[in-house]
Amino acid sequence: MSLTRRQAITRTAALLAAARAALPHGAPAQSTAPEVRGAKLGYIALTDAAPLIIAKEKGFFAKHGLPEVEVLKQASWGATRDNIVLGSGSGGIDGAHILSPLPYLIHTGRVVQNGQGVPMAILARLNTNGQAISVAKSHMPRGAKLDAAPLKGVVNQNSKFAMTFRGGTHDLWIRYWLAAAGINPDTDVQTIVVPPPQMVANMKVGTMDAFCVGEPWGDQLVNQQLGYSACITGEIWHDHPEKALGMRADWVKANPKAAEALTAAVIEAQRWCDADANKQEMCTIIGKRAWFNVPVADILNRSRGNIDFGDGRKVENSPLLMKFFRDHASYPFRSHDLWFLTEDIRWGVLPENTDTRALVAQVNREEIWRAAAERAGVPAAETPNGTSRGTETFFDGKTFDPANPAAYLASQPIKKLAGA
Repeated sequence: MSLTRRQAITRTAALLAAARAALPHGAPAQSTAPEVRGAKLGYIALTDAAPLIIAKEKGFFAKHGLPEVEVLKQASWGATRDNIVLGSGSGGIDGAHILSPLPYLIHTGRVVQNGQGVPMAILARLNTNGQAISVAKSHMPRGAKLDAAPLKGVVNQNSKFAMTFRGGTHDLWIRYWLAAAGINPDTDVQTIVVPPPQMVANMKVGTMDAFCVGEPWGDQLVNQQLGYSACITGEIWHDHPEKALGMRADWVKANPKAAEALTAAVIEAQRWCDADANKQEMCTIIGKRAWFNVPVADILNRSRGNIDFGDGRKVENSPLLMKFFRDHASYPFRSHDLWFLTEDIRWGVLPENTDTRALVAQVNREEIWRAAAERAGVPAAETPNGTSRGTETFFDGKTFDPANPAAYLASQPIKKLAGA
């Protein structure tokens, strides 16, 4: 009997050893392996695209089983939208570094030809802060800063205020800034769409009065002495959400493990980008001709929180620098998506009767972020406890309580509501 027992133990040990050799991580390989080896992701030449570029350059996608991810430059947010609608199977892309409201506008068909929406998913936020409202040099003597009121009486219906996409983040920041000063962005000035890389060139030839866009274009304007930064957007709303990792929902549904792996790679890249010791290398990489084709000097300072506003004001080590992961910057809070939808209702981009909570539930995939964070080794202490960051306060004293968006909307004296 004792011999039989020893034989059984020996055989069991041998079988366990063989299993461990075949599956070194102690779990069935198929349980976490991505269904595909890559995806096609779009990006615009903005510093907040860094997590996607770094995930590619530093091998984070490959580490998580996605060595064939492509990160492809897009000419504009309109081109990003069009390529997402096409999908990679038709020569487009599967997802992108994208303005946080844009997946919702694609999902609902509000910005898609013939109103035919394409179901979308938000897997992560890519950053907070890091945008600027820039004003032409000719207006500098007026002294408009966080308060845009000095521009009242100077600007008119022929004055052009540029942003990057109707209903997108830059549109909402410049509208909030103007409206808080009593300037109606729909009737007192013209708001126009200009792709981010073309902002400085348009200011140089004098075709517009101000613009809102992400870096490095605000700092480049200052470096070329063409204007100044009236404010950085973190002053409007501290640690505001900005870009997102948006994917076609059909790609996520077909490749749930790949979606988790993709998000884990991006999270790792975000943590890398946030390390002060990596800022120089990050800016050197994204500034390369293959990515932005922009001097590192136009990217590095503001990435470190060192802001030269261009009008004599300088700030060192600003806490309102672009954040990629720290302070929960990567987490796709549903409360933030709710604010974006409420603002798009405020300005007539979405109808007033939009069921915003249902819409957020359809698009926001925070559960994928949580699984991906665990996969990426994020400590539990760095993962938010809930889906809301709570009540948010803006520079003009207005507050947004995600439990009562209607009260926030009612508190705004300047708005342009649209019907269904």
